[in-house]
Amino acid sequence: MEIIRPSDWADYELIDTGTREKLERFGKFVLARPEPQAVWSKALPDDEWKRMADAHYIRKPGGPEGERGEWIRKPGMPDQWTVTYDLQGKPLHFRLGLTAFGHIGVFPEQASNWEYICKRLKERSSPGKVLNLFAYTGGASLAARHMGADVTHVDSVKPVISWAREIMEASGMDGIRWVVEDALKFVRREAKRGNRYNGIILDPPAYGRGPEGEKWVLEESVNEMISLCNTILAPENAFIILSLYSMGFSSLIGENLIRNHFQNIQDIESGELCFSDRNSRYLPLGTVVRAYRS
Repeated sequence: MEIIRPSDWADYELIDTGTREKLERFGKFVLARPEPQAVWSKALPDDEWKRMADAHYIRKPGGPEGERGEWIRKPGMPDQWTVTYDLQGKPLHFRLGLTAFGHIGVFPEQASNWEYICKRLKERSSPGKVLNLFAYTGGASLAARHMGADVTHVDSVKPVISWAREIMEASGMDGIRWVVEDALKFVRREAKRGNRYNGIILDPPAYGRGPEGEKWVLEESVNEMISLCNTILAPENAFIILSLYSMGFSSLIGENLIRNHFQNIQDIESGELCFSDRNSRYLPLGTVVRAYRS
């Protein structure tokens, strides 16, 4: 198991962590947000957090993890702004926003997966087809499209698809296929049709709902999902990336799922996605398994 940190990202910094919160810089703005895994003490005093943070997200008391909250903002903190990631010389421009659920439009730890996608697609004589499931605002879709792949981007939330399209256009790209659908339903249909992809990326939530009320529970559905992904992944020169963010889910769970369902895997790596704060404390931000069929 590896500790996997993205390469240098000038527009992002994890400043401090602790007391179930994290203090992060996105471009020129600093945000304080809940982080359930940061159970240690903060390095900086509360007064310093208050001084540095341009916006602080507060969950509603007593609500479940996914319930809405509110942002407490200082004057001058905008609703939207842009940060840039340099993907092998290609600038990706992410429009960020303060949402009611605390997400802002990008998961910085996923940048290491974007670099992996570029690496694998470079090895092919032609980029082929890439499927991005639970695709959110599409950093992985942009990475694959940057390499010339035929990209299908699947997410169940229509406004998020619109957000991803805006980011694609701001980054000077086009040609991504957008699908608003329950990811498991989509993959079942692709398997019946016999469609194949040269790369599959999955970043499923612990819980979720499809556009028609379909229920996704990670522990109940992930085994079927990975089995179906084996069916639709090309038999050679193809990769799969499985990211998991769920308390208690080890990277060994993802690795076991891949090894159980996928044949002819010659190259598999797994580990924890993370960033370190200014005091060199690693904050775990999910696990990842990346596997390749040569």
